[in-house]
Amino acid sequence: MSPLRAAVAALLALLLAACMPSRKDIREAVADARAQQDTAIACDRADHCALASPLRELGDAALDASTPQAPRHHVALLENGPDALLARINLIRAARRSIDVQSFIYAQDDAGFFVLGELLGAARRGVKVRVLLDQLFSVDDVKLLAGLARAHVNFELRLYNPTFGEAQTGPVQFVAGIVCCFFRFNQRMHNKLLLVDGAVGVTGGRNYQNRYFDWDPEYNYRDRDILVAGPAAAQMQDSFDAFWRHQRSVPVAALRDVRRWVERDEGDGAAMDAPRLTDAARILDLSAQADNAALVAQRIGPVFDVGPVEYVSDLPNKAFESNTDAERDLTRRLQTLFLGARERIVLQTPYLVFSGTAQDHFRDLQERDPPPRVIVSTNSLASTDAFPVYALSHKYKRRYLREFGFEIHEYKPFPASAPIDVASTGALGREVANSVPYNALKSSGSGGRERDPSRYATESQRRFGAGSGPGRNVDPGPLPLERAGVRVGMHAKSIVIDDALALVGTHNFDPRSDKLNTESAVIVHDRAFAEALAANILHDTLPENAWTIARRPRPPVLSGVNYSLGKVFEALPLFDFWPFRYATSWEIKPGCAPLRIDDPGFEACYEPVGDFPEVDVPLKSIYTRVLTAFGAGLAPIL
Repeated sequence: MSPLRAAVAALLALLLAACMPSRKDIREAVADARAQQDTAIACDRADHCALASPLRELGDAALDASTPQAPRHHVALLENGPDALLARINLIRAARRSIDVQSFIYAQDDAGFFVLGELLGAARRGVKVRVLLDQLFSVDDVKLLAGLARAHVNFELRLYNPTFGEAQTGPVQFVAGIVCCFFRFNQRMHNKLLLVDGAVGVTGGRNYQNRYFDWDPEYNYRDRDILVAGPAAAQMQDSFDAFWRHQRSVPVAALRDVRRWVERDEGDGAAMDAPRLTDAARILDLSAQADNAALVAQRIGPVFDVGPVEYVSDLPNKAFESNTDAERDLTRRLQTLFLGARERIVLQTPYLVFSGTAQDHFRDLQERDPPPRVIVSTNSLASTDAFPVYALSHKYKRRYLREFGFEIHEYKPFPASAPIDVASTGALGREVANSVPYNALKSSGSGGRERDPSRYATESQRRFGAGSGPGRNVDPGPLPLERAGVRVGMHAKSIVIDDALALVGTHNFDPRSDKLNTESAVIVHDRAFAEALAANILHDTLPENAWTIARRPRPPVLSGVNYSLGKVFEALPLFDFWPFRYATSWEIKPGCAPLRIDDPGFEACYEPVGDFPEVDVPLKSIYTRVLTAFGAGLAPIL
């Protein structure tokens, strides 16, 4: 970094730091909130009345079977949204000593309030609960946060990298953060982790919001978590502790807007509002299931007994302006993994945009004889909720296919067989649900005692009281489609290399994940587990679930000229106006078996269906072209 850039970066950092609470302010604010906290403990047992759980027991079993030279782990894939939520609730209730939660998004909706109520319930029975959320896309209800700051002595909440020292970021503050301190403002904590007793952890793509657990009636994510029990949980603990202690993690009581509310409402906890739940009966049903040990074990599915497992996380000070690789542990580890591939890489990511370094690595792989296959599962424009990012990936399709050798499959918004539980979305019974073609996983029933739905709201109010509704919308949402239904967007982030090594985590394999956001992942060195994960990803690439991306039919004349001009314009950071793109989407014909795009019979068994099938937006090609023409420079931050 040049001296001038370093000086400017330091000045901007000082400007932002000047808006943050001082250490003295933090100590005073925390002390003021602590004086109002509930100190009652509801359980006097040594295990704090922990629920007997088959998932929590996996941690003890793995630790007992491990030695420093030969670690043993139990790992399980959480592919289904309600099951992923079920596992979290069961583990929270099974905690004996501690619960640590880390998340990028925490929404004020049914899923968010459900988990929050369980965390506060654990704190009241004597478990130490720490919650660390990225400030920009998490709870911004100041009244709720003030209530949480003084909820219980065993419950602590911190926000990472708060803008100007406040919990709420309004439009003016948002713009000011970009203008004042662009890279500091854009550096977010993208880690996701639930860690129980330092023995069992859950991480992966899911945040705390309805759409990550199949609880949204219109749009849900096809996502993935991994449950890890064993010695690798100690690495999770070290990572969480590093973030928790970092100066960017600010106790919520010390944020200026929250502190004002605490001081204004001192001693008046009854002023908090009850949460607005859209489907209390659904919460009660899953709550009852979480108490049923046999059902939980059945719903979680196969548990793999494996050897070495790594938890790799970036450090909390990772930022573009640091100009160092020391904070980017996961990115460096990913580069090593990619370059170690020999036969096949199976990659699943929501966003097919790569940093320059990653592109160089893929070129290096293609220069080998023979090169490894690279199979990619990603979003289509119809399934994504990040239109600008898709536009940039569309710009580079020729490069991906020709230079990197990718086999790209773009997820359909209505896949025929997806791990989405339509019954959980709340859309059944509505006309819109009739067109959903999923072979959804079947519900397993209540699995436990029934409860009165009206009672849950009363319990929630007693536990944490606050909440003004579903919270703000944290993304612009997907584009309109030609038909209705409960849509699905790809959000899973996973890699399988040579069917021997598997990675599940938060890293999107894009420039923002490389340079700005902090990320984490679990790496499992086990062939059986890797093959199972690869099978799940490859299932998402089947023709009924995804469109295949291949070169569009060649024009009858001037094919070479069209290709050459398209390549030239693709290289331009601006003014990429060439209208004829190299690749398009293809649909398999009835009666044909899936083929690779380099198979001589491909065009006989597939037909082109356009660049953006199913999207119902006038002039959609023009909108996309504007972004490809002028938006290439935005790739590092999208």
